[in-house]
Amino acid sequence: MHNLEQQVQQQFEEQIALVRRVQEMAPDITRVAKVITHAVRQGNKVLTMGNGGSASDAMHMAGELIGRFMLERPSYPAIALCADNAAMTAIANDYGYEQVFSRQVEGLCRAGDIVFGISTSGNSLNVLLAMEEARRQGGTTISLSGRDGGKLAPLTDYSLVVPSLQTPRIQEMHITIIHILCQLVETALQNSD
Repeated sequence: MHNLEQQVQQQFEEQIALVRRVQEMAPDITRVAKVITHAVRQGNKVLTMGNGGSASDAMHMAGELIGRFMLERPSYPAIALCADNAAMTAIANDYGYEQVFSRQVEGLCRAGDIVFGISTSGNSLNVLLAMEEARRQGGTTISLSGRDGGKLAPLTDYSLVVPSLQTPRIQEMHITIIHILCQLVETALQNSD
């Protein structure tokens, strides 16, 4: 039993150490929150995407924006591209899974919209192709990744890279960053009304 407790303690210690490193990203996180706030204030929408656990995070973020995070306030326009099973399976069937997000971005993204891609490795092809399409449509691209940011980080206007090689730790920090972004956006928009 003692060994299991040591494993639990080790997990917490790893997370605490990573939180301290991610805390140094505060200026970048603040900058991204301002970009999202400005877009929503201008009447633009936020399109989120990811695969697997990152899909869950993308849906969580869109849900917090369109519903509410901490404050009673108007709904903000946000769509999780990974939440539409009919669109995703139709696109995957007709064009291939690598196109499931870019095809939606082509149809939904307008100039000034935020396209927010989440990938722990930074190398998810369907997210990369969506970011390329977002640029063609005049969207503002933001990525949330891990490791070294992969191919995604240099492809986006704003990149938040969690400095870890462990997918579970990266995902834990991703949801923390998403919660911080949602709170900053919500507070800024409420204070401007």
